[in-house]
Amino acid sequence: MIGGLRISRDPRAWIFLGVPSVFLVLLFVLPLVSMIVLSFWRTENYHIIQDWNVDNYYVIATAGAYVTFLIRSLVMAVIVSALCVAIAWPVAYGVIVYGGRYKLLLSLGFAIPFLTGEVLRVIALQGLLGPLGLFNGVLMALGAAPLRFIMYTNFASAIGLVYLYLPIVVTVIYLSLLNFDMRLIDAARIFGAGPFRGFIEVTWPLNLFGTLIGFALCFVPCLSATLVPRFLGGPSGTLYGMALAQQFGESGTWALGAAMGVVLFLLSIAGVLLVFRFVDLRRSGFTGFGRS
Repeated sequence: MIGGLRISRDPRAWIFLGVPSVFLVLLFVLPLVSMIVLSFWRTENYHIIQDWNVDNYYVIATAGAYVTFLIRSLVMAVIVSALCVAIAWPVAYGVIVYGGRYKLLLSLGFAIPFLTGEVLRVIALQGLLGPLGLFNGVLMALGAAPLRFIMYTNFASAIGLVYLYLPIVVTVIYLSLLNFDMRLIDAARIFGAGPFRGFIEVTWPLNLFGTLIGFALCFVPCLSATLVPRFLGGPSGTLYGMALAQQFGESGTWALGAAMGVVLFLLSIAGVLLVFRFVDLRRSGFTGFGRS
């Protein structure tokens, strides 16, 4: 026993814990450390110069464009994640309550969008919402004017992000509800709680942890989204992730891109810490902390 932590002598435990630990160190920790180191260097003419400084972070904090992209991405990620949660809850709840013997089949249906690549799905959405897309084609066939304000806007990017990540949020909330005892709702009704009050005081709090996971799994990729703003956002819809990707592509300013990646990582960590700081997970049905 070390510091109150009991160490197992079973070699199988070391294998089960060691393999994923090595995997995380090699493919997550080391690349992250290298990115942090690179963020304090600089690049000139596509060459990395080991000159330790904080100029990259100064540029991110003071350049109006990067600040705008970051704020726009944060607002977009929050709105899209909230929309996905709001849409996913009735869908997942309906499958659990009314799915019957088809619940498994319906839950597997959430994975159907992932049978095609993300690029193909975004291009398909572009063909649906574009000026000559299916939506506007129907309007013109009915004699109405096409809606040109939808495509190549932040609104189009929001639609694309909801379209991409909604299945993930639905799946997470569905899995949370799958372990929820529905008899608790019946008990609440017996004691006089209506459907809305039963949801607010019983169903929602006891599945809050699953909801937060779904929110986070949507928020983090939305914050670093690249393809959606490129294909749907247009010139006025550039997000932080798209600007980050340009540093490693056309611009060739890899050190600045690494610094932007570090900022993105820190924002993601800050979001998780806010959840643990302001949400009492023990009261939400989460039992991962064990007994104190």
